[in-house]
Amino acid sequence: MTVTDLPVPVVGDGHSGTALVPAADGPQTGKDFTSDQEVRWCPGCGDYVVLKAVQGFLPGLGLRRENIVFVSGIGCSSRFPYYLDTYGMHSIHGRAPAIATGIATAREDLSVWVVTGDGDALSIGGNHLIHALRRNVNMTILLFNNRIYGLTKGQYSPTSETGKITKSTPVGSVDHPFNPVSLALGAEGTFVARTVDSDRKHLTSVLSAAAAHRGTSLVEIYQNCPIFNDGAYDVLKDRDSAADAIIPLVHGEPVRFGVPAEDGQGRLGVFRRPTGEVHVDHVTPANAGQVVVHDAHAEDPTVAFALSRLTATGEMTRAPIGVFRQVQRPTYDDQARAQGRADREQRGDGDLQALIEGPDTWEVP
Repeated sequence: MTVTDLPVPVVGDGHSGTALVPAADGPQTGKDFTSDQEVRWCPGCGDYVVLKAVQGFLPGLGLRRENIVFVSGIGCSSRFPYYLDTYGMHSIHGRAPAIATGIATAREDLSVWVVTGDGDALSIGGNHLIHALRRNVNMTILLFNNRIYGLTKGQYSPTSETGKITKSTPVGSVDHPFNPVSLALGAEGTFVARTVDSDRKHLTSVLSAAAAHRGTSLVEIYQNCPIFNDGAYDVLKDRDSAADAIIPLVHGEPVRFGVPAEDGQGRLGVFRRPTGEVHVDHVTPANAGQVVVHDAHAEDPTVAFALSRLTATGEMTRAPIGVFRQVQRPTYDDQARAQGRADREQRGDGDLQALIEGPDTWEVP
């Protein structure tokens, strides 16, 4: 099985990812969302695929280009806003979620996107990322994970495996890597998913589901860096190995994968131990009813978190792919705006000059 073979993820229960956005006038195409800037990434970079996928599905949102904004931090992926004919901002290292929070709160009519990488989001930007997820700000975060620092020429990143030899770790990294999906679920993100850059169909379906979600959506995208970390995800992309390496997560379906073994045993499945953790074993007639059924809408993220722990953090031998969690919870920006409206109704618009000239003063020696 390849990622393409997976069913399209569930989109949601009708909640729009953006409030009060006027529909575009007439049909749009990917060209309408393509800027006149020359795309500059290394040949073979996975960023090209993600860019084309985003340009391809944006017309389907039915939004005006001026009602869409992409905010990036620093890194190879952060060139993204230049290549889209929407509003955009190439911001500062790790701070894209904070800037996007301000935009989403101030402008209810905008569809807000963050484009970031594993170094930008999980190192200097880690604090901003977890609090955007915790607050459930109405934005969609695309986290490109190539498990290396590419823009600065090949240093190890927060997702590089232990023992990774790079320019900054010549005898091997001693760090324990982050699992971005586990991190997002631990922060109680309301939409958390993972996909792969090389599978356009699955990538587009996951991005569409993320865009339709109201609240913070985080999509981790396994993305290849052909220069500094080539082949990091080959086992997930090669047809001979993908069936036993990709664990497809489809809401409402048993978590099964792989091909029957030569000894006659059935496909692999995910089972839950009495202690709570999950494990992989062969599916037999005797245990078929015990295979975990994926529930992306479960309010408690415990099982989703357990599934995320099946991800290999060393050599990439196995990984769950799909939507881990998709639940509804009030968003930070909606509640902040509601508070502001209620306060204005109670107190009026106020007088800024009176506030400046008011009785509360401070003396600075």
